[in-house]
Amino acid sequence: MTVEFVGMIGTRDVSETRAPSGPPVDPGYVRRFARAHEEAGFDRILVAYSSASPDANQVAAFAAAGTDHIGLLIAHRPGFVFPTTAARTFATLDQLTGGRVAVHTITGGSDAEQRRDGDYLTKDDRYARTEEYLTILRRAWDSPEPFSHEGRFYKFEDFALLAQPAHRIPLYFGGSSAAAYRVGGAKADVYALWGEPLKETAEQIASVQAAAAAAGRGPLGISASFRPILAATDDLAWERATGILAKIESGRSFAGDQKVLVENVGSQRLLAAAAQKDRHDRALWTATAKASGAQGNSTALVGSPETVAQALLDYVDLGVTTILIRGYDPVDDAVDYGRHLIPLVRQELRHRELASV
Repeated sequence: MTVEFVGMIGTRDVSETRAPSGPPVDPGYVRRFARAHEEAGFDRILVAYSSASPDANQVAAFAAAGTDHIGLLIAHRPGFVFPTTAARTFATLDQLTGGRVAVHTITGGSDAEQRRDGDYLTKDDRYARTEEYLTILRRAWDSPEPFSHEGRFYKFEDFALLAQPAHRIPLYFGGSSAAAYRVGGAKADVYALWGEPLKETAEQIASVQAAAAAAGRGPLGISASFRPILAATDDLAWERATGILAKIESGRSFAGDQKVLVENVGSQRLLAAAAQKDRHDRALWTATAKASGAQGNSTALVGSPETVAQALLDYVDLGVTTILIRGYDPVDDAVDYGRHLIPLVRQELRHRELASV
């Protein structure tokens, strides 16, 4: 069995524990950040999306030009460009990068954030639009034959791509609501979850796979996201974690607006886990989610590389096939994950595979 490791890059040095450094778009930093992930052995790097952030497609293209083989997971919100335009954009980039593109679909969990880009649909309507949008993307990528479409949100005639993607572009999908399960189960290749306790994660995986089965599909890939906090020993890792939490709680949180109303179900689930207790299972720590308002993936795994590797394998045992990890010291943590964490997980998986032969 193999597990895919995904990191995350940004366009300047910033995290929940450090103020922004440098211009909003720092080409040298993007190149260094992407290369650090490639050298660390990550399979893909996620380029995030928000209404105010630099354009993810252009950032991904620049990162690809500065690396050799690492995959690109481009966050994308349906509804702000026409799906035929998006199909053409991603197919072109996939050709130019030799088949390195994957798309992470974000339907949108905040009404205020959606409205910044001019989107006033309700949540249910957004998911309905996403389903139609992804249907069009996949058909455009799967066949060079012209096709027409007339649906609730989109209408066009005789569309075809001159240049098909270089490979089958994987569709990643996030969300924790019933509507998300339904649409993701029907359209996604990999379903992305934030790092919850094992019991709750197992429940979510069961819901996702049930939705896929209801849509007549086989099991989906499952992604889980964490913020590993590593040190040489468990005790030292917890000392480091305490310092990270103090920086977040002191008000020096620069990666997001903590006063934003938490509307999306995923964040609500993280905060519910944090309300139960701070520590769960082998190494999951929810205090960072509570301190940061659970804006994005914000639960940590704390311990030595050996402890955190075993914690990640606990999730693999539940059916997780992709692990998204990012740190509070973005570049340095990516390097450390490549040196100390990723090899341990892959080594154990190889041992398991050999033992099963």
